[in-house]
Amino acid sequence: MSEYLGLWMFPALLGVLFLGVPVAFALMGVAFVFGVFVFGDAAVYMYAHKVQDISSSHILAAAPLFIFMGAMLERSGIANKLFEAIHLWTRRLPGGLAIGTIIMCVVFAASSGVVGATETVVGMLAIPVMMRHGYDRGLISGTICAGGSLGSIIPPSVLVVILATVGDLGIGDLFTAMLLPGLILAGLYILYILARCTLQPAAGPRVAPSDDEPGLAEKLRITIVAFVPPLALIAGVLGSIIFAVAVPTEAAAVGAAGSLLLTLLYGTYSHAVLREALLKTLTITAMILTIVVGGTMFGGVFVKAGGLAQIETLMGGLGLGRWGTLWVILLIIFVAGFVLDLITIILIIVPFALPLMAAHGFDRIWFAIAMLIMMQTSLLTPPMAGALFYLRSIAPPEIRLIDMYTGVMPFIALHFVVLGLIIWFPDIALWLPRVLLGFE
Repeated sequence: MSEYLGLWMFPALLGVLFLGVPVAFALMGVAFVFGVFVFGDAAVYMYAHKVQDISSSHILAAAPLFIFMGAMLERSGIANKLFEAIHLWTRRLPGGLAIGTIIMCVVFAASSGVVGATETVVGMLAIPVMMRHGYDRGLISGTICAGGSLGSIIPPSVLVVILATVGDLGIGDLFTAMLLPGLILAGLYILYILARCTLQPAAGPRVAPSDDEPGLAEKLRITIVAFVPPLALIAGVLGSIIFAVAVPTEAAAVGAAGSLLLTLLYGTYSHAVLREALLKTLTITAMILTIVVGGTMFGGVFVKAGGLAQIETLMGGLGLGRWGTLWVILLIIFVAGFVLDLITIILIIVPFALPLMAAHGFDRIWFAIAMLIMMQTSLLTPPMAGALFYLRSIAPPEIRLIDMYTGVMPFIALHFVVLGLIIWFPDIALWLPRVLLGFE
């Protein structure tokens, strides 16, 4: 058994999770038990060292700042203004409210970096409006879930900050490589909604003009006031990271300060808003970093127990070849998404998957993007879909579970289309980093 000690960590972890133990403590507990077998008494010192490593990580220091940036935009009402400005231009289209919701998800994902925050904030704004205009409940569900999931593939994703830390990848390289796949995915969402609501108008009726409809000049004014400042803030933060003007922590700090400044400029600042944003930032950050500490402990023990070498030996013995190995790893990621959250998947799978893929000649950044797409797909896939749990918490009783299941299916198919495009045309992920950063 000692020969395969590392591999036994996975069934042990799943068993503890099924008993209802929170993910972070399950990771720590399994790591501690197996660590005693591997390190003996030195396990305690190793765990203390891991905690110190996480607490002093410069890259992870960007995570709470990105979260605060999104929380301020949400709590101050700036997200409401963005929502209204976007729908001024899209609501006359077939499925225009849903199309505007996807655009809003892209913008908010680029400001918050957190999947759950994107889905819940935009969902609370968009669901009542679409319900009031008679939109198909499946379309509403699919739009909110798929749009919210863009928080994992649109920079500055907190998930990618963790991926860069665990995989020792350049965060600027990852942010740049994510842009085209993320925008292509959002574009396919919009095309699907437009096509469906054109062929089936009852699924997403056009909004009829109202008596107080603003003119073109007023629409432009509302859009400039509501849209341009947040967009400039997001572009400045991402641009400074991508072009190496600032390190991620510095850029995130500018974004956090900028979001606070925007609340002052819009006149929505109050001590209550700041307090709520800080509390939300503290809660989400504590949850994320506790999971990261547990995952780092788990990964350290797994590698020292020979788990990485054992997986490489097993994969080699199967004779799958480079492409077969790629598909097996992606399938493992997809299935893991049914029972594990995305951060845990990164912490457990990346330490062995990235070296394995690099050994087979795959580009590490390219594989990271393919991995993100697959994780995002598992986030949507029933029955254990995290995106559906977020939606269930904010959806009215009229939206049933069957509506959610059927609603996300077309969007899941679009994910596999984008994954296929990235696999067959790697330059979708690698062209932009090569052009902007001289990436090799």
